[in-house]
Amino acid sequence: MTSRTAVIADYSCEVGEGVLWHPEEKRVYWTDIPNGHLYRYDPGTDAHEQVYDGDTVGAFTFQKDGSLLLFGAEGRVDIWRNGELKPVVDRLPEESGMRFNDVIADPAGRVFCGTMDTDDFSKGRLYRLDTDGSITTVLDPVKLPNGMGFTPDTTGFYLTESDTNEIHRFDYDIETGALSDQQTFSSLPDTEGMYDGMTVDDEGRVWSALWGGGAIVRHGSDGEVERRVSVPAENVTSLTFGGEDLRDMYVSSATFEADPAEEYAGALFRVESNVQGTREFVSDIRP
Repeated sequence: MTSRTAVIADYSCEVGEGVLWHPEEKRVYWTDIPNGHLYRYDPGTDAHEQVYDGDTVGAFTFQKDGSLLLFGAEGRVDIWRNGELKPVVDRLPEESGMRFNDVIADPAGRVFCGTMDTDDFSKGRLYRLDTDGSITTVLDPVKLPNGMGFTPDTTGFYLTESDTNEIHRFDYDIETGALSDQQTFSSLPDTEGMYDGMTVDDEGRVWSALWGGGAIVRHGSDGEVERRVSVPAENVTSLTFGGEDLRDMYVSSATFEADPAEEYAGALFRVESNVQGTREFVSDIRP
């Protein structure tokens, strides 16, 4: 695979994360988690801007009706539309001192959402937020739940467990949202970096961002790393496919725990390649 990497926007995000392409707007969004900032970039005009400044935004999804669903601290979930917030989940008592870390909408409009403790990675959980606003614990504990994805035929679900440096694969039931038959899809030596965010391309291959690894990697069908693309930031956090034909990869990064001399830590990058992505699903939460 040939690739070319460019710096798109450099806000020096403390933890830039959750990068996601909006196909209708033809813009890419991402968050700076601890600072509660949400940004977007328009490749058509090469313009970028901050569009939200508030409490912690651990992750977000695009809603079917055009709003955004923001996942914050202590289990809080809000619908954000035209600058106004509407609570969906006020808080979860068991998530005191914790925050959402990564989420993904499923084909039915539900959202799988993982939480983490920034001091004790053994305390994470995976929830499923159903379309009526009810929330169910799916897995407990998960040691730092992170990037998620679906197989192209939507019969399989991937979940990254960063603290064990593993990616798990589950059978997924689109009718009920149930996960079953957990298996280890891939594991990585800590010396190569820590698995963080994830996306899946149109060939069903899993791509992962490597925190501390300065790269994104593509896994073969057997879970082994088959391609590696360097990124000019040590702590690479998430990635998504975007652009008209979903052939541009947008990659976020973090200044947190980075070398102060690192020039592009916390920037958003674009990696051009001959690999095509798949369109992410949208949530449809209507409490």
